[in-house]
Amino acid sequence: MAQHPLSRCGVCLLLVLLQAALLPARLCEAPGQAAVLRALSSQLLALAADPEREPDPSVYLALRLAGEHDLRREQQYLERLQDAFQHRYGRSLQAAGDPRHGAADTEHGTSTDVEWLETGRLALYLLGLRATCSPLEHKLLRSLVTWLKYYLEEDWAGSRRHGHPITSYYQYSLGVLALCVHRKRVREEVIRRLLAAEQHAKFGYSAGSAVDTEAVVAVAFTCLVQERLVGSMLAAELRAAVHGAKKRMVEAQGEDGFFGNVYSTPWAMQVFIATNSCEAQAPYGRAMAALLQHVDAFSTAATLAQALPVLHGRSYLHIASMHCEEELDTLMPISPEPLSELPGNKTVRLVVECPLPPCPERWLYDHSVLVPAGATLLDVLRAATEQGPPDFTFDTRDTPQGPYLSGVLGLEAQQQKRTYWQLLTAPSTSLQMGIGDYRPCNGETLILRLSEW
Repeated sequence: MAQHPLSRCGVCLLLVLLQAALLPARLCEAPGQAAVLRALSSQLLALAADPEREPDPSVYLALRLAGEHDLRREQQYLERLQDAFQHRYGRSLQAAGDPRHGAADTEHGTSTDVEWLETGRLALYLLGLRATCSPLEHKLLRSLVTWLKYYLEEDWAGSRRHGHPITSYYQYSLGVLALCVHRKRVREEVIRRLLAAEQHAKFGYSAGSAVDTEAVVAVAFTCLVQERLVGSMLAAELRAAVHGAKKRMVEAQGEDGFFGNVYSTPWAMQVFIATNSCEAQAPYGRAMAALLQHVDAFSTAATLAQALPVLHGRSYLHIASMHCEEELDTLMPISPEPLSELPGNKTVRLVVECPLPPCPERWLYDHSVLVPAGATLLDVLRAATEQGPPDFTFDTRDTPQGPYLSGVLGLEAQQQKRTYWQLLTAPSTSLQMGIGDYRPCNGETLILRLSEW
């Protein structure tokens, strides 16, 4: 049985502390927590080594932005990532011709085209390639940059009548950030689309503000200014926008120290790091303390990849100036301790709501489901399909972050219509974990609500 990373033996812990003491401190790093950060990085390294998990560019970025490395395993993960993208994009990464050959119908915004427009995923891949510190073959880099620029245009053009990207402002701004980190100029119109959305507060979901979206936009704006990829007048507007975003984050910081919630907080913290204001800002210290108190919330590869860069005092802007000489090749993978099986069963009430116009009625399903005591929400959904009547059905889509709930009772979430299945625990608290990770309590009521964003 795997052991807890900090309890293997006294000798191992002593070595961890001695090695951590030799690491250079960063101004924005979690103070006095080097051993904890090393253990979390080791856990992520172990999760990344699982061949059953689809490689995720954000995981590679987190490994590269850490203070210690396992360079051999990182190279193996990069090779898996490259293979996945070569397979996923097919000719698009190799084509010598115009990338527009496969996008004739994108303007019409069909569901197939929405899936095809993976702006954010390609952006993260480009960021990962920059973090290797190895010069990319010019033709390959030019092809990837061309595709990302094209995605930014098609992402917007396909939904021009709505005035927002087909994918999301989050993915759109990741695209701008990736191009900036590679020091590639972005058309001013593309930047002003984001600037206008920020000025008119268009980043919110129906359930509230989207802190992570506003944060990634602010980091992208900061990059454009720091890399001097925009003129002086636009730079001044971008600085003002970043200042306003930080001010709103500070004003909205909860009593628990989080900006939004535990999972959006790391992105908000990247803004303070990128603008060199983490040391002087008390809210940043409160957020760091809150993250350290809730590190157990980051138990999957995707969530660890969110948290580790800021715990190490890094933002994605550090990728633009990374130096890979004399990196500490001292990290070892340590598997997290598996959850123990809980005895007995529990009952979870499952409710499906659809308050949107296409639905025949608001409440579509309301029944109790009996499951094992350690069951996840995904287990609850599977059990509900077997415990009818009435018949319950659901659909999921695999993502690097785990299974995503894409349909319930035949009603599909549609990106082009900006709908998604919101997960809540009664009466109205949004879940901050995915269906494969969240474990409801006995007697809890879970609500699946088709919502607009």
